[in-house]
Amino acid sequence: MTKIAILVGTTLGGSEYIADEMMSQLEVLGHEVSLYLAPKLSELDTQHLWIIVCSTHGAGDLPDNIQPLCTEIMLKNPDLSHVQFGLCAIGDSSYDTFCQGPEKLIHAIESCGGKAIVDKIQIDVQQDPVPEDPALAWLTQWQDII
Repeated sequence: MTKIAILVGTTLGGSEYIADEMMSQLEVLGHEVSLYLAPKLSELDTQHLWIIVCSTHGAGDLPDNIQPLCTEIMLKNPDLSHVQFGLCAIGDSSYDTFCQGPEKLIHAIESCGGKAIVDKIQIDVQQDPVPEDPALAWLTQWQDII
């Protein structure tokens, strides 16, 4: 089956809960899944599918635990042409910067050749008080292509 890296960007832990649920669902299907709470480029295999589960912090920023990865990608400009990814963004629509933080990481990955294999999901915690539900539904919709 597929080797998958789940990259988590979280401030208060909500994204981690979602990532844990995704990991469980993917492991049941036989995939080999690794979860990264403080991902470093040197730890990530560009041949694995990257699922990015990330919230927005502050005024449209990335959470502190994943910001260093984004900075590293922007500074080193690595070849990520083999990276395929999916984005699960979590935010609060009462803010102007709804789900904008993860877009910075996606832009960095795409500028180095990475490609999204599915449409992103933007989960609004105002509409979905249990964000794991829409995240798992999103994953179920496309998990057969991995």
